[in-house]
Amino acid sequence: MLLAFAWWSILLWTNNRDAFNAKVELQRMAMVAEQMAQHQDSGRSEQRIIEEAVREYYKSEAYLSLSKYYKRREYMIVGEGVVFVISMAIGVWLINRGYNKEVTAAQQRRNFLLSITHELKSPLASIRLILETFRKRKLTEEQADKLTRNGLTETERLTTLVNDLLLSAKLETVYEPHLESTDLGKLVRDIMQKLRDKYPKVAFSLREDNHIPAIEADRLGLTSVILNLLENAVKYTPDSPKIEVVLDRVEDIVSLAVADNGIGISDKDKRQIFEKFYRVGNEDTRRTKGTGLGLFIVKEIVKSHEGQISVLDNQPKGTIFRIQLPSSKKAG
Repeated sequence: MLLAFAWWSILLWTNNRDAFNAKVELQRMAMVAEQMAQHQDSGRSEQRIIEEAVREYYKSEAYLSLSKYYKRREYMIVGEGVVFVISMAIGVWLINRGYNKEVTAAQQRRNFLLSITHELKSPLASIRLILETFRKRKLTEEQADKLTRNGLTETERLTTLVNDLLLSAKLETVYEPHLESTDLGKLVRDIMQKLRDKYPKVAFSLREDNHIPAIEADRLGLTSVILNLLENAVKYTPDSPKIEVVLDRVEDIVSLAVADNGIGISDKDKRQIFEKFYRVGNEDTRRTKGTGLGLFIVKEIVKSHEGQISVLDNQPKGTIFRIQLPSSKKAG
């Protein structure tokens, strides 16, 4: 297309110049003939008359008007060319952007299918193994108790996964937060206590900088938000995890920040981590468990509460997720 357009532009430019030169030549010949007729008895040589006629022609209104007209046509050709090139560049950019989005979406869907397959098969396989062990072997009370606790853990993991899938679908269609007076500090403390039992090696801490009033919020939705952020912090902090939750209030805005000392998030991934199914890295090589739904759920629930979420770098390493919610205004 560019070659065809370049050839078309050259031809148009050449035709414009040829037409201009032809009209100039025609007008010049007419003026020379007129001057020859007027001064044929003056005794001046034909060469001199022609030279004077040519000089007068290039100063005449006819030539200046003609030159101005064709100059405008040249500008028009150049303008059309620039508009065409810009339009084509924008079109190529839009096509490329759409293509990249489709490729990214396809990759994310592939990653999701790989991860969800693993996440579903793993607890199901564990539960099946536990049940087969109960059926085939006679176990001591201690062994039975251990297997039962493992089975309940896997069942809870499977239930959480199914709930996340259902909630993510609901968030895009019919989700409406059920607002009720919620003590955010108490909610965080209760969740952290459960996680301390689940992750005994993780150092959880809570700091409340100002008095945090009860807010109108969906308790179950906020539970999912806090739980997702804390479990993400644990997941991506492989060595000596230290996770701090900071609650603060500035005027009518309540802030909740979850800070970890983990591997951090690159600037590129920060722009994409809240997209549905997006996960850092490739599903074939990734070690951490997950489906790419957690942060999507967090973002949508916070959005439904008319709040904001941001991700920052922690110092000296790690990540901070900060949520800001209105303390008095009801979400709509």
